Formats: sequence, C-alpha cells, structure tokens
Amino acid sequence: MADIITQLYEIPTFSFQDGTTLPLARLAYLDLNPGASKTALIITCFRGRLKSTPTFADGALRDHRIIVVALFGNGESSSPSNTPGFPSVINYRDCVRAQHELLIAHKVQSLNVVVGFSMGGQCAYHWTLMYPDLVQSAVVICSSARTGPHNYQFLEGPKAALQNAVDYIDKGRAPPPATGISRGVHAFGKAYSAWLTSAEWFDQQAYRSLGYAALGDWDCDVTGVNYAGWDPDDLLAMLHMWQSGDVSTLVDNEGGSEGGEGSLESALSRIRARVLLMPCQTDQYFRWEASKREAGFIPAATLKVIPSVWGHLAGSGVNKADAEWLDQAITEFFAK
Repeated sequence: MADIITQLYEIPTFSFQDGTTLPLARLAYLDLNPGASKTALIITCFRGRLKSTPTFADGALRDHRIIVVALFGNGESSSPSNTPGFPSVINYRDCVRAQHELLIAHKVQSLNVVVGFSMGGQCAYHWTLMYPDLVQSAVVICSSARTGPHNYQFLEGPKAALQNAVDYIDKGRAPPPATGISRGVHAFGKAYSAWLTSAEWFDQQAYRSLGYAALGDWDCDVTGVNYAGWDPDDLLAMLHMWQSGDVSTLVDNEGGSEGGEGSLESALSRIRARVLLMPCQTDQYFRWEASKREAGFIPAATLKVIPSVWGHLAGSGVNKADAEWLDQAITEFFAK
C-alpha cells in the first residue's frame, strides 16, 4: 500500500469523554476502492499504523470500498505527540464518534462490515452498539467486548517499565536517544514481547519462519527497531483506552448492574448486527474462552477459533497461514 495516500479529516471543536475540547481534531485514514457499492470500515490496532493494517482487499473484501481509520493516539490521527492539549485519557467512544463524522462527510449511509483486530476489535464492538442502524455486520479478531482483569494486569507491566524509565521521568533533561527509541519505550517492548505469541511459538522457534536465525535477532527487532518512531505518551494514551474497554458502559445508565457480568450480557444481547468472533486458541490475553462466552450473549454471533501457535499475532496477518485462514473465514461468514 506504499502508493496509497494517507488522508486527514479535520473535525473542528471536538469534545472528548473526559471533558477536553480540542479546537481541531484529526483522523488519519485510507480510502481504498472508493467506487465499490459495499463499504467496510477497518480500525487500526494498538501500535498499528494505517499501511500495516490488513485490509483483506485482495480476498474477502475485494468488492468493498475499504476505509481504514487510525485510532486516536496512534501517532497518525490526533495524539499526544502531534496535538497540543490532547487528553491523557481517551475512550473508544471518542474514536467511534469521530469516525462516524468521517463517514458522514463521505456520505456513507451504511456499513456492510466493521473489522477490527485487538483494540480495533474493541472499537468495532462499540460501533455495533453506538450506531446499530448503520452497522450490518462486524468482524472482531483476537479481541473482547470488555478488557478482563488478567488482560488489564498484564498491561500494567509494560506500562510500569515505561513510566519508571529515567528518560520518561525526567524528559526535560534526558538527551534524545541516538536510535530514536527511548529507554522507556525499549523497556516497554521488552516487557511486552513474550506475550505477543505463545509458549508453543517459542518452543517451535517459529521466529525462524520470519527469517530470524536466533531468538536474539527477533528480540532485537521486536523490542527495539519496531518501536522506532513511537512516542511514549501515545503508547500510554492508547494503553489506558485498552484497559478501560468495556461495552457495558454504553448501557449501564439504562439499568443493569454496573460493571458486572449482567450488564455485559445486557449490552451484548442488544447487538443487532451479525458478528464474527475470531480469537486465537493460544492468545495469552484476549483469550478464546472470553470470546466463547461473549458469543453466547450475542443474538447473531459466529465463533471461529484460529488454530495457531502464533497467539495474539495470529490475528495480525504476520503469519501467512493465519492470514489465509482469516480471509477464508470472513469469506464464509459473508456467504451465509
């Protein structure tokens, strides 16, 4: 997608859930195959950029107009790193409301499908409840309707590693890193790395399929090079949104036990869209068992578990076999 132009949509006087109002908020997005009659919205994931996001444009979504939109905080849309006064606390509702304005500007009156991996999947869940008349179907990959306590606590590790780094605590005095990667961000990557895949993945030395001769070579890229250009406050803003992800907050004001299983069931039972849930059997934090429970609450849900040792990364498309499996599953979902 190197030749695809990243576009910016500007929203004047945008107010966030925490009460912050920006004079101008920006959404970065791609618009692929704009002449198609069907429309798909694809949302970026945590630490995802627009042009690294799988689009299924050559497969399951080949006959769709595909709008790929960057979450707030990813460094392409408005984020702490590029927007003065950007709130430190953001919510999926902020992202969905802004994305809705983008679609209105493009005269999109119906979404045939909303697709999201990881944080993008949590955002897709929010779409089904915030704009139920607009969304016909959703594809949620390695994600959940609510961030569970184990998932939340796992994120406390890399967050603490970043926040306690000397060049994050004393930003004003710390010299710019020669590599472009701060010590805090590098520590974040180290603390996160073993969670990306699975124990089986490491035992099988699956990093060799990516061209790495040794684990240390993989580690060098995944915990270092791949974080080049990532701002620590962008990571933290997105992390907070991930940790607070919970669709039950969209219905709590209408009754139900706030924050409990009852309110989550109530929220999911209101989803009118067809939903395809695709967790991975070895994902360590968006666990497939949670998706199975959620599928039981959604009136028109299909659950397909990705049979892979690639853990969370199975949903990212980095492994060719998993990417093909996902594309086939989405194709079959549309055929029903």
